[in-house]
Amino acid sequence: MTTGTTSPGSPEPTRHEPSIGQVLGSARVAAELSVEEVSAQTRVRVPIVQGIEIDDFARCGGDFYARGHIRAIAKAVGVDGDDLVRRYDAAHGGSPETAKVPLFETAGDRRISAERRRPNWTAAMVAAIVVVIAVIGFNLASGGSKAPSASAVVPSVTASPSIGPVLHPSAPSAAPVKPSAIAAAPAGKVTVKLAAASADSWVLVKDSSGKVLFQGDLAQGQTQTFTDGKKLKLVLGNAGAVHVWANGKDLGSVGSDGQVVNVTYTPGDPVAG
Repeated sequence: MTTGTTSPGSPEPTRHEPSIGQVLGSARVAAELSVEEVSAQTRVRVPIVQGIEIDDFARCGGDFYARGHIRAIAKAVGVDGDDLVRRYDAAHGGSPETAKVPLFETAGDRRISAERRRPNWTAAMVAAIVVVIAVIGFNLASGGSKAPSASAVVPSVTASPSIGPVLHPSAPSAAPVKPSAIAAAPAGKVTVKLAAASADSWVLVKDSSGKVLFQGDLAQGQTQTFTDGKKLKLVLGNAGAVHVWANGKDLGSVGSDGQVVNVTYTPGDPVAG
């Protein structure tokens, strides 16, 4: 007769660690939160939260969105989201390589690219002086009596806020550029500027054709500007850390720290105000 007693030397029964969904579901119950409350905190729809708790990630819309939902829900219920994402990647073939797109800068290239972006003030001033001399010579040769105005001959040079202070000439200059004007779009187009203000954030930007313009980490202090004729679609992995300007309008942060936010902007939305 067979009994339930394990004989000496027999292998121990295999113990399986709880799945990602079980960890999140148990933590939610322990935190005394309902699925609806977690959905309200994370902005992850109720059916997606329910699916993740039973390890059904089909509703997430892909691995990228699944990782973001897992991190957001883990933060809401008080568990380690990074560890759960590593487990997700291990079970789904690993994390994807960062796309190589023209607008993306790696951490090792930031110093070099920043130096390349720094304007050559000496060359600019020399060019301005040459233009002034040329215009004065032309006026003298043609018998004109009026000297050219500074605004007519001195080219204006606009620098990004991250480059450093702008050296103004002694002549009167134009009014300083407002932050909202930096993201102003040409007529009939949409322009979005992103600045990682308080922390790093994972960012994905696609144009109206679905082409990936940027995919990767936007480091704290770094800015990126994007323009398209019809539409720009963005995913911000840490929305609270990113300052957004769209079509000349300062939108500030479009979400909270650690929150994954999907936003889309068109030439008429939002309107600069």
